[in-house]
Amino acid sequence: MYARLRACGLSQFVWLSTCDRVEVQAVHPDPAAVRAAVTALFAERAGTLPAAVEGQTYVLTGAAAVRHAFAVACSLDSQVVGEPQVLGQVKAAHRDAMAAGAVGPELEALFQSAYAAAKRVRTETAVAERPVSIAAAAVQTARDVHGDLERCSALLLGLGDMGGLMVESLRAAGLGRVVVCARSETRAEAEARRHGGHFVPAAGLDAALAGADVVVAATGSGRHLLGARQMEAALRQRRNRPIFVIDTAVPGDVDPAVAALEQAFVYDLADLERIALSGRAGREAAAAAAWAIVDEAASGFARGRAERAAVPALAALRRHFEATRARLLAEQPALEAAEATRLLVNRLLHPPSEVLKDLAAGEGAAAERGAEVAQAERLLLRLFRLGGDHGATGPGEGRDESEER
Repeated sequence: MYARLRACGLSQFVWLSTCDRVEVQAVHPDPAAVRAAVTALFAERAGTLPAAVEGQTYVLTGAAAVRHAFAVACSLDSQVVGEPQVLGQVKAAHRDAMAAGAVGPELEALFQSAYAAAKRVRTETAVAERPVSIAAAAVQTARDVHGDLERCSALLLGLGDMGGLMVESLRAAGLGRVVVCARSETRAEAEARRHGGHFVPAAGLDAALAGADVVVAATGSGRHLLGARQMEAALRQRRNRPIFVIDTAVPGDVDPAVAALEQAFVYDLADLERIALSGRAGREAAAAAAWAIVDEAASGFARGRAERAAVPALAALRRHFEATRARLLAEQPALEAAEATRLLVNRLLHPPSEVLKDLAAGEGAAAERGAEVAQAERLLLRLFRLGGDHGATGPGEGRDESEER
């Protein structure tokens, strides 16, 4: 992939693939050439013709491309706003490109600025604070009940797919231990190994329940397997330390009467879905502040590039001024200061004066020449802050205050 893109003439590029995008972020003077190369590669990988994917691609350049790259890193250009995995995917793609030698100074500067913007979005807005999926809602609620999950253990009751996904999310969030209890001991043992835990037979359910901080019910048996008396006995053994129960079965595995117990917190999939929907609404509300950060960061990036681009011209101008001064002093070392500075000013102004005259007398229509001269004059006035909006300065005016002290 990297070799193919490099063979197409790209030297700085990152191949980025997330859950809902595949794109190439590149530095190149010819966007059309980049689009042709990337479209051809997409088509080849899809086993079709470039024309078939042409309508599914788009090209952003300049400021729009910078803003897009920042938005992707900040997880704002995603199906789920604020999803933290996207930034990790961006960083992984960046590392892969660096390992392939496809990241130069321009692209590196872009990514570092994007990471800085993403950090600001995370710390200054609430765009990533609320859960937006059922699994994330379960993890957040478990933390609300128990705090640090590393000291907690979970009991997976049954072998339903949703229950397994819940346990995976809890383990990824730091959950300490997992116990699996199911009628099929062989399958329960295999599921326990998958989660890095151990299994207990059905006869050991009560003891396992008393030792569980989180219970994930996933049998789908169509009847209540956890009753109020059973849970009440477990809570007494726990000295009323709470139990967070996630009932993933439809119909539920948990008797509704369990939710009435003081230290039993029972959530079914509908409860978790409501939390997730509320989280999505909250993230959308916070997205406006996050986009403001992206726009500010993108503008700052463009301004910094423009300032750096002007440095060589300014350095050349300074060298020219200094060389002119040195030649004048070498030619006439005995000049008084007033005469020396007058001659220096004349010599410095001679080239721009000649250029303005040449512009005025050049080829083309008079109106065009006049517009070109006017544009050059406006630029001179702006560069040296003379007249117009910058204000004319007389003797002693416009002096920096620090020079007067």
